[in-house]
Amino acid sequence: MAGKPALESRPEVPERARRATPHPPEKADSPVYSRDELARVLAERESWSVRELAETLARAPRRRERFETDSGIPVPDVLDPASRSEADYRRDVGYPGRYPFTRGPQATMYRGRLWTMRQFAGFGSPEDTNRRFKYLLAQGMSGLSTAFDMPALMGYDADHPMARGEVGKEGVAVSTLRDFEVLFDGIPLGDVTTSMTINASAVVALAMYLAVGERQGVPRAKLGGTIQADMLKEYIAQKEWVVPPRPAVKMVVDMIEFCAKEMPRWNPISISGYHIREAGATAVQELAFTLADGIEYVQECVDRGMDVDAFAPRLSFFWDVHNDFFEEIAKFRAARRIWARTMKERFGAKRKESLLLRTHAQTAGVSLTAQQPYNNVVRTALQAMAAVLGGTQSLHTNSLDETYALPTEQAVTIALRTQQIIAHESGADRVVDPLAGSYYVEYLTDEMEKRALAYIQRIDELGGMLRAVEEGFPQKEISESAFRYQREIETKERVIVGVNEFASGEEAPIPILKIDESVARAQKARLAAVKSERNPGRVAETLAGVERACREGANVMPPILEAVKAYATLGEICDVFRKVWGQYREDGRF
Repeated sequence: MAGKPALESRPEVPERARRATPHPPEKADSPVYSRDELARVLAERESWSVRELAETLARAPRRRERFETDSGIPVPDVLDPASRSEADYRRDVGYPGRYPFTRGPQATMYRGRLWTMRQFAGFGSPEDTNRRFKYLLAQGMSGLSTAFDMPALMGYDADHPMARGEVGKEGVAVSTLRDFEVLFDGIPLGDVTTSMTINASAVVALAMYLAVGERQGVPRAKLGGTIQADMLKEYIAQKEWVVPPRPAVKMVVDMIEFCAKEMPRWNPISISGYHIREAGATAVQELAFTLADGIEYVQECVDRGMDVDAFAPRLSFFWDVHNDFFEEIAKFRAARRIWARTMKERFGAKRKESLLLRTHAQTAGVSLTAQQPYNNVVRTALQAMAAVLGGTQSLHTNSLDETYALPTEQAVTIALRTQQIIAHESGADRVVDPLAGSYYVEYLTDEMEKRALAYIQRIDELGGMLRAVEEGFPQKEISESAFRYQREIETKERVIVGVNEFASGEEAPIPILKIDESVARAQKARLAAVKSERNPGRVAETLAGVERACREGANVMPPILEAVKAYATLGEICDVFRKVWGQYREDGRF
């Protein structure tokens, strides 16, 4: 059962934390069912309990004493119209494309346009990944999704000692604009959307992408896509950083401000619950902490003087989709409702687009098992269906071999075909929010909203998510949930097929993608060539401009763009950040 959000001591509440936390409105005057009708339902439920249910239990007891979701939400014996005590269809459920958007951000959803099908691609050299991009586009993928290697994620070049053994191993290796030019060679950036999973050095990657677009003749205003750039979740869960939290968040706000003015089709941040969930959070914690991160970014932008309606329409989200099928569907629906009410009630957003929670989703990598890896195809299919029934706008399906390594072409094709089968053969594209009105799904949606808002209130009392991260609150909650989950597996309270039950003997090996060390040698050689060909004076001048912006509190995007055009490296730019703000190291609490 999930732990309750609690603080041992609460500091004095800062002024900004006193701003209204959104909450479900008071009970409306015209619920779906009248009091008399609900009374009859309750009477019928009581009759059923003492007759049919009692008779059945007398013959065969329940398989377990208590049923609950993976987040610890109790699941009653039966759910009916009376299960939602303050249920009101118009207020809480409504219609797709209408506030509070529980049923989806668009009126037609997949009847008008299918979700964007993405497959994570990024490994080895830029040439390797460019070939994979073109292969996936030829197979019917409708958007690029780029993974970067660990050195790039941590702000180091391929020739840095910290990069040894990691170049190109878990994503594509990039150090300079030259790598980006190769990575997107032959891919018209004005015609595709690109997602880039990079955070601590995201501001550099965005500048490089923008520079490549300019060289292709694509105006900034036509570039479409998303960069993750969610630093709060890095300190909470993924642990990839360069500088301390406050300057890192400041650079995120710089990107949001720049894109609001210069790149209207670009999502400057993907507020990510995925890594929070992968670190061990429950669905409720993922929901709460991710939305609290979003609230923090909006607040920081508003505090800078930005009009909320000028940037909020381009904020995007990224959710994990785990194994509890119905809870995952309810999570998407609750997320849209909470976000819409937050933007309207707390921040006074006026535009409809500012109230919409638009999201990418990815099936749960942490749920994949090395044992019986073909079971992962089934897990991924169920998770993908949950994301679709929940109303995602974009989806990545994991490959069966990702618990071993980066996926092979065969495995990634099966993962893409999974989405295509759901889209074109399951019938899920023909109806908008087909589970609306389900007693169970609506009950779960309400419960997740209530429990997530309790967490958000606690975070407000701490002074916001940035302060909560510095105090270690979400990190502690997640670590406790992860411990409980692992203990349940070890005691077999939670069954993982092929792991702690239904295990088989020795299994046949599956093909694994291996990245040869020649990739690192080639990347170092290209980097050396770039350094020998560039103008050292221009590089020094542009890096000085980046440092000046950092020290003066100016927006860092324009000087970084000039630096990457001069072929300053990703590592050199991040070294400026380290010089000005210091290098971050987490304390020993976790």
